[in-house]
Amino acid sequence: MKVAIAHNNNEETLKVVAHLKELLNNKQIVYDAKYPDIVITVGGDGTLINAFHRYVNQVDSIRFIGVHTGHLGFYTDWRSYDVEKMVDALTFKKPEAAKYPLLEVTMETESGEQKHFLALNESAVKRVSHTLEADVYIDDQLFENFRGDGLCVSTPTGSTAYSKSLGGAVIHPQLKALQMTEIASINNRVFRTLSAPIVIAPDQWITIIPNTDHFVMTIDGERKNIRNAKKIISRISKHAIQFDRFGHHHFWSRVQNAFISDKKDDTI
Repeated sequence: MKVAIAHNNNEETLKVVAHLKELLNNKQIVYDAKYPDIVITVGGDGTLINAFHRYVNQVDSIRFIGVHTGHLGFYTDWRSYDVEKMVDALTFKKPEAAKYPLLEVTMETESGEQKHFLALNESAVKRVSHTLEADVYIDDQLFENFRGDGLCVSTPTGSTAYSKSLGGAVIHPQLKALQMTEIASINNRVFRTLSAPIVIAPDQWITIIPNTDHFVMTIDGERKNIRNAKKIISRISKHAIQFDRFGHHHFWSRVQNAFISDKKDDTI
């Protein structure tokens, strides 16, 4: 077993990382930052998302474990005071992974060049100071002519992030589906959109054809300035992110605790 650790630089995090490295060394677990079998992230959801993109080319062979040292996170199963239990579980329990869908985004330029991206949470297409005009296709059928600030396509695990703030549904991460939500769409007697989130089946895809040569695309919040793009295709990837099942991750309890409960203790 080879393990890598990704972390932020908060004071509490660095203390946990030092303790974690000591525990791994005592168990004679090999530390390998280049080709790990397991990536342990210490920090929050942002730390895990950054680690995912760092190891995106090895995503099929890596299992992720999240330790959170701040506010509640949806990807971080373990608390900082649980790291000894976590290392013991790594040593004594048979490895088993829970796989969750990823979003594959293909951008095709006017010259026919294709660029591919993987997203853990979501991808959004928008314009900063102007209205985005775009044709939206589901599979190869025109669905709507969109006008507004933008469009967001999210994974089930990303449904509690940006998509939720746009009015999207919260989707259990075991469902293999993608969701598209509109960002401030324009609806009047001239322009009309669905004005509701849509969830597509596992074998379907969404194509956005922007009526502009310059817009912004984000992949898990990372901004990319795009010019001369012909179309953007979003579908469920053949790849998936893998989390160790021995974590005590209870999705609906986490949703309740994050958005509904007024409890101060987020140890669930």
